[in-house]
Amino acid sequence: MNALTTAERRGMQGISTAAGNMLIVAADQRNGMKAAILDAPDGSAAITKAELAEVKADLVRHLANHAPAILLDPEVALPAIVDDGVLARDTALVVGLDASGFEEVDGLRYTKYVDGVTPATVRALGGDVAKMLWYTRPDRQDTASRVAHEIRELVAACEAEGVLLIVELLTYQLPGESDEEYAASFASLVADGAALAVACGAKVLKLQYPGSAEACAAVTAAAQGVPWAVLSAGVDHESFINQVRTAMSAGAAGAMAGRSLWKDSLSISADTRAHLLTERALVRLHELAAAVDGR
Repeated sequence: MNALTTAERRGMQGISTAAGNMLIVAADQRNGMKAAILDAPDGSAAITKAELAEVKADLVRHLANHAPAILLDPEVALPAIVDDGVLARDTALVVGLDASGFEEVDGLRYTKYVDGVTPATVRALGGDVAKMLWYTRPDRQDTASRVAHEIRELVAACEAEGVLLIVELLTYQLPGESDEEYAASFASLVADGAALAVACGAKVLKLQYPGSAEACAAVTAAAQGVPWAVLSAGVDHESFINQVRTAMSAGAAGAMAGRSLWKDSLSISADTRAHLLTERALVRLHELAAAVDGR
C-alpha cells in the first residue's frame, strides 16, 4: 500500500462519510453538463460560460453541500463558488486538473492539464484534494510508458504540496478492436490499470465498475490496499446503486457520482433546477450514501 502522509490523510477524511467511505459528487464536466441541459432556448451548445457557472453553483447549493465532497473544475466553477460563499464549510473541495477531451498518439489516448493548473493552484482555489484523469490500456502500457511517468510525476508533486491526489483511470476501445474483444478484456483492463497506477505511487483510485463482484475483488487485489472508488460513468441511478453495493461488498472504498445523480435534474431555469436538484437528485444522493455505508 502506498502510505498517506499526514496532510493526505486529512484530505482523505474530508472526502469520506462519517463511516470512513469515500462519497464525492462529480460536477467537473463542462460540455457533458451542457448537454444535460435540454431546455436551453438556443440549444446546449449555445450555453455561455456564465450560465454554466450558475448551473454548477446551484448544483452545489442544492445537492453537493449535502455530501462529504464535491469535484469541480477550475475553468468554469472556481474560484467563484468558493469566493461567493456557495460551498458549505463542511463540504470538501476536490479540484479537477484535467482539461476536456484527449489527444490520440499511435492509437492511445492522453489527457492534458487545464492550462496553468498545478497542485499549488488547488490550494490557491481553496481545494482540499486534487483529481487527474488518465486513459489507460495496460496491455500496451507498462511502468516505463508515458502515462506511468505522468502519474509518478503528479503523485510526487501533489505529495510535496500536501495535496491528496485521486488518480482516475478510464480504459477504452482501441481502433480496430472489436466490441467482443474489448468486452472480453474490460475487467482485466480495469484491474491491470489499477495495478499500474499503484506501481506508480497512486494513493487513491477512481475506477470504472469492472462488471461483477468477482471482477471487483480482482480490482481490490490489484490495488494492494490502495482505496478505490467506483465512478458512475453516466449509468442510470438504480444501476449505479447496484454496482456500488456490489463493489463495496468486494472491497471498494466508496463512490464518485456525477451524471447518475444529476443528468436529468438540470435546467436553464434556476427555479426548475432548484426543484429538480432538491426533489430528485438529492434523494438519489441519500440513497447512494446508504449504499456506500452499507445501510
